[in-house]
Amino acid sequence: MKMMARCIQLDMECAAICYAAAQLMSLGSEKAMDICRLCADICEACGKECGQHKTEHCQECAEACRRCAEECRRMAGAAA
Repeated sequence: MKMMARCIQLDMECAAICYAAAQLMSLGSEKAMDICRLCADICEACGKECGQHKTEHCQECAEACRRCAEECRRMAGAAA
């Protein structure tokens, strides 16, 4: 379990920032794009970490995080 500590931490951070980004976008916040950029960075880090683990759920998480990072960067670029 100790070797998964960073993975679990990043999973929780990723979930929190994704929720915040979705909330701010739904509110039409002028800071939503800034949060999307941060969200992309955190999702990318999470995907990289999860991708190092061989378990199926980590591999699925890594792929979801990479897709999320890509979409967040697209959203952040849309307002730039």
